[in-house]
Amino acid sequence: MRGRQRVKTVVDLVEPTEVAPAARTATAPPAPPVDVDPLYGVALLKTAFELKRRPDGTVDEVLSGVLARLRIDEDEFRAFLAQQGGLLAALGQKR
Repeated sequence: MRGRQRVKTVVDLVEPTEVAPAARTATAPPAPPVDVDPLYGVALLKTAFELKRRPDGTVDEVLSGVLARLRIDEDEFRAFLAQQGGLLAALGQKR
């Protein structure tokens, strides 16, 4: 190739073939739907940061304080934690 010649590009269009959906393996049945407040995740993060900043505080004290500041019902939040399983244990508390 000399000078300003360009290589020709050939594009082959390939039609996608239909793929059968993969069969899912049996897993645990999903938990019943709960009205999850979007602030629950924020409350978990704030609780973790508070526990890191104040290691002398108990999980109950810190969690109650965070929930009060965010105006989240404590009973509903604890029900959410109980439904999620390991989240409450991850905070270091077993109820």
